[in-house]
This record gives sequence, C-alpha cells and structure tokens, in this order.
Amino acid sequence: MNKVLLVTGGSRGIGAATALLAAQQGWTVAVNYTANSLAADEVVRRIRSAGGNAIAVQADVADEAQVLRMYEHIDAKLGRLSGLVNNAGVVDVYARVADMSVARLKRMFDINVMGSLICAREAVRRMSTRYGGEGGSIVNVSSAASRLGSPGQYVDYASAKGAIDAFTLGLAKEVAAEGVRVNAVRPGLIDTEIHASGGLPDRVKDLQHLVPMQRGGTADEVAQSIVWLLSDAASYTTMSLIDVSGGR
Repeated sequence: MNKVLLVTGGSRGIGAATALLAAQQGWTVAVNYTANSLAADEVVRRIRSAGGNAIAVQADVADEAQVLRMYEHIDAKLGRLSGLVNNAGVVDVYARVADMSVARLKRMFDINVMGSLICAREAVRRMSTRYGGEGGSIVNVSSAASRLGSPGQYVDYASAKGAIDAFTLGLAKEVAAEGVRVNAVRPGLIDTEIHASGGLPDRVKDLQHLVPMQRGGTADEVAQSIVWLLSDAASYTTMSLIDVSGGR
C-alpha cells in the first residue's frame, strides 16, 4: 500500500530529517515549505536520488486557503494521506513577556497552534474511517519548553507548545476509534537553525551543561522517534507525549 506522508516545515531541521528517514522506510513524502523552495527541492532531490518518491508543496500553514490548496495538490499528485507530521513552527527573538507585542503573539500562535490544528483537521478528514478513510497517524512536534516554560526567552513559544500538548491529548481520544493515532514528540535542546532565528545561534552550546546527557541532540535523533510513531510498530501507541531531550 502506498503510504503518503505530509511533513510541514519539511525543508530544514527536524522536518527535513523526518522526511528523509520516512522516505527510507517506504513513505511517499510531501515536503511542505513556506518560502524556501530551494531547500525543499533539495530534500526532494535527496529522497529521489535514493530511490524514494517525494514532492515539494508550498503553503503557509497559518493561512487556511493555502493549506486547503496544498492538500488538494497532495490528493491529486500522491493520493490519500496516511501520515502527518505537524512540524512547522517559529520562535521569535528572546524577550520577556512584558516586552512582547500583540503582533508577535499572534504570529506565534497562528503558525505554531492554528497551523497545526488546521493541518490536522484536513488530515483527519482524509484518514478517519468516519470519513471513509483507512486510518493513519499524526505526530505533532511539541517541545520540552512546554514543561520548562522558557522564562526570560520564549515564554510565548513554550505556551504555544503547551497548547500543542493539550491538542494532542484531546484529538487522540477523539479519533482513536476511527483508526487515527495522534502523538507528539517534545524535543529538547536540538542543534538546528531555529536557535539562530531566535537571535541565539550558540544556544545549544551555551545550555548543554543543563542537560543530564551533557550535549545537545540532533535532528536525526528526533526524527527516529517521529518516524517510529508514524509506523505500524507503534500501532497501539496514541495520546503519548514522548520527550527527546537528553533527560532535561
């Protein structure tokens, strides 16, 4: 059976690592990106050069119309979806809550929370036996920040990821009898480009002493957990929040 997977924010970091690993395990992958088409095309090229099947699909996940067009494109090009990784997300420059603008907060929740809910809604409409689907798996990428709070840096990001945790638990229960499993991974201090986008390019090196394992993690290590949750090997696993955080 052709297994079709959508990875949002799949052009770099954890998303790219997940797309590559999933393709190695037989998934046909739609690599979503917002603006960096070259990066998404490179992930697709690497998948195809290894014998896999992938396409790049553009959409800002915070824009419902763009998400609907993206899903229609996937339906037409690849067939019915059977897996979704809600990975697209942003941080902002580090700041205290007292200094955060409403525009910043809206962007944070529109992309990290609303985008995940919209993408999951469309995935359920395709996967759930209630809608004529054959089941599937959704993995939300949360963060250890939802437990830690990220004071003085990213309380808004941590709050958004806390919402993702709650969404994971609720949706998992809602669709468990309809063949759809919903889980989340909560990465800790992972060495990806997202830290530079938040103004702290050396954040992993600066904070790794706080991690019991005394190092930052890699995108590939997070991808291993995500792809396992997508797979039939996790067939009795739903409503789980899996920490990939080196013990922190």
